[in-house]
Amino acid sequence: MKIIIDVMGGDNAPHSNIKGAIDSLKENNINIILVGPKDIIEEELSTLDYQKDKVEIIDAKERIENDDEPTQAIRRKKDSSMVVGLNALADGLGDGFISAGNTGALLAGSILIIKRLEDIDRAAITVLYPTIKGMSLLIDAGANMDSKPEYLKQFAIMGYIYTKEVLGKNNPTVGLINVGSEKTKGNILCKETYKLLELENINFIGNIEGRDLPFGASDVMVCDGFVGNVVLKVTEGVAESLFSMLKKEFTSSTKSKLGALMLKNELNNLKKMLDYREYGGAPLLGVKKPIVKAHGSSDDYAIKNAISQLISYIDKDVIKIIESRLQ
Repeated sequence: MKIIIDVMGGDNAPHSNIKGAIDSLKENNINIILVGPKDIIEEELSTLDYQKDKVEIIDAKERIENDDEPTQAIRRKKDSSMVVGLNALADGLGDGFISAGNTGALLAGSILIIKRLEDIDRAAITVLYPTIKGMSLLIDAGANMDSKPEYLKQFAIMGYIYTKEVLGKNNPTVGLINVGSEKTKGNILCKETYKLLELENINFIGNIEGRDLPFGASDVMVCDGFVGNVVLKVTEGVAESLFSMLKKEFTSSTKSKLGALMLKNELNNLKKMLDYREYGGAPLLGVKKPIVKAHGSSDDYAIKNAISQLISYIDKDVIKIIESRLQ
C-alpha cells in the first residue's frame, strides 16, 4: 500500500507532515510518497531514521495557501504539492492521499481531478465526534453550505457504510440533526430529508437535537455543511473553554491544586478523548479515491494518526461498498 502525502499542507508543514509520515512507517506495512519541494523534503529526511526504500519523493515547487481561493488555486497552481499529489493519486501512483492544507481547495481538487462517484451528487467531509458513548460520525462537516434532501440522503448512506466498515459498529444508528425530535419539526430541508431517510435501510432513528449530540444520540449524525461546521466549531469552543475554566479553578487554592493532582490521570484521559490529534483527520466521502483531510494545525502525532485512518479506509474498500449500495 502506498500513501501520498501533501508535505506543504497545514500550519506545521513541512516538518510535522514528514515526521508523521516517517513515524507511520514504523507502525504500518506501507510505503509513502512525499509531495513537495524536493530539496526541502531531502533536508528534513536527513535528520530522521527511516527505511529508505519505503519512501519516494515527487517534486512540487508551489504551495496552496489557506487564504487562496479554492478553485482558482487548483487551476492556477498546477505545480503545488496538493495538485501534484492529487494527480499522482488519479494516475494510480498511490492508494490514498492525505493533506492538512486548504480545505476548500482539497474539496475542489478532489472533485475536479479525482471526480465524484457515479451516483453521488456532492462529496461530504466527515469528522469523528467524541461523545460519552464513544465516537460518532458527523457528516457533512463543512463541504456543502447549501444542500438538497437527496444530498443528505447520500451523506447518510455513506456515513452508515463508513461507520460500519471502518469504525466497526454493527448496524450503526443514523440520526438527522434538527431543532426537535418530532417528525414534523424543522425547516423544509429537514422535513423532506426525513421522508427519504425513512425509506432507506440504514437504521434511521429519526431527528436528534443539538443538546443530545455529546451524549451519543446516534452513531451517524447527518446535516448540511453549514450546520455541521457550526456544530463542530461550537463543540471545539466549549471544550476549550471548559478546560480553561477547570484550569483556573484547580489552580485557585492549595486545596484545589491537591485535588487536581489526585485527578491528574482522569483529567488527562478526558483531554485525550477530546483531542483532535487522536483521530487524525476527516475522510472525504463521495469521490473515487480514498482521501483524508487532516486538521490544519496537525502536528506529527496527528499526521501519523490520520495516515492510520486512511489505511483503514483503504483496507475496508469503503468506496467499492458505497458504489455497490448506491447502484
